[in-house]
Amino acid sequence: MAQEVSEYLSQNPRVAAWVETLRSDGETDKHWRHRREFLLRNAGDLAPAGGAASAHPEEAADAESGTRSRQLQQLISFSMAWANHVFLGCRYPQKVMDKILSMAEGIKVTDAPIHTTRDELVAKKG
Repeated sequence: MAQEVSEYLSQNPRVAAWVETLRSDGETDKHWRHRREFLLRNAGDLAPAGGAASAHPEEAADAESGTRSRQLQQLISFSMAWANHVFLGCRYPQKVMDKILSMAEGIKVTDAPIHTTRDELVAKKG
């Protein structure tokens, strides 16, 4: 899938530039590669149309709307929660976990670390 994402971004420079603005400072290439895929899979209408700049001024106005901005912030938050879960072992309320795992369905992370929870450690001792 990583190759498909790279291919897609090379064919859609506006989308590539847009998604790159969502990368966090200090985010490793490995984390970013997977989080970027999460963002692109779930961006829908939040991502700019591919190709050249839009000739429709209403599209630019829509991009600035409060609803769109809140949706983008929520997507970014979900992507970070998912990456934190996969790479750092963080846990979130069940409703959040269900949401981010369903959003990440189909994303293959082969080099993620394996984490043991406190509950799993306690269960092994008992």
